[in-house]
Amino acid sequence: MANLRFYSNTPLAIGASIQLSESAAAHATRALRLEVGDSAIVFNGDGFDYECELTSIKKNTVLATVAAANKIENESPLRITLLQAISSGDRMDFTIQKAVELGVTSIQPITSQRSVVKLSAERAEKRTEHWQNIAISACEQSGRAFVPTVSAPLSYSHLFAQLAKTPEPDACKITLAPDAKQHLSNIIKPSGNIYLLIGAEGGLTDEEIALSITHGFQGIQLGTRVLRTETAALAAISAMQTLWGDFN
Repeated sequence: MANLRFYSNTPLAIGASIQLSESAAAHATRALRLEVGDSAIVFNGDGFDYECELTSIKKNTVLATVAAANKIENESPLRITLLQAISSGDRMDFTIQKAVELGVTSIQPITSQRSVVKLSAERAEKRTEHWQNIAISACEQSGRAFVPTVSAPLSYSHLFAQLAKTPEPDACKITLAPDAKQHLSNIIKPSGNIYLLIGAEGGLTDEEIALSITHGFQGIQLGTRVLRTETAALAAISAMQTLWGDFN
């Protein structure tokens, strides 16, 4: 049966009566054909899955009562923040969706010299909301009970200024660079947060890579082939999970 798991941005507690979001209600009734008395899982990002029973279905309004709460412990032991240069078309959506499935903790979109997409303030706000919804949907599908935050886009220079506000001596900062001499296997398992910097189409420029290194990032090579931006992010995260995380 389909995964009957829905996100709610409201507080959840045993015995509470809740109303599913409009999109969740539509999916539950139209796609899954759920009826009063059926069960579903609802989560709000607090680390628990809440077992619910549907109590009322009227057009686009679905009410449910929380019957039980179960703590979910499927988060990666790695705390990875993906610093992803904004890519065009569906590439950014795909990257965010799969990165969440692979266990990233947060995502920071950035604008780089080779970013094709240029966002106004209004468009950036709408895209951020869209990307956050992509992350939520990925959590619904993958069973995660914590929702990674997708932050508003930052310019490349502002990214480093933001990171400098909260120094982390034990952080592991990685830039994918095709000419780098070091591989992930050369790095000792990080004890702190991991920051993974990925360029857009065409990658980061030499100047951007050099700037990242002056701010404590280390250049890493992923093999000898040139990867697309969405492939590079997911390959790097998968390799980290295999070397240091919960893939092994």
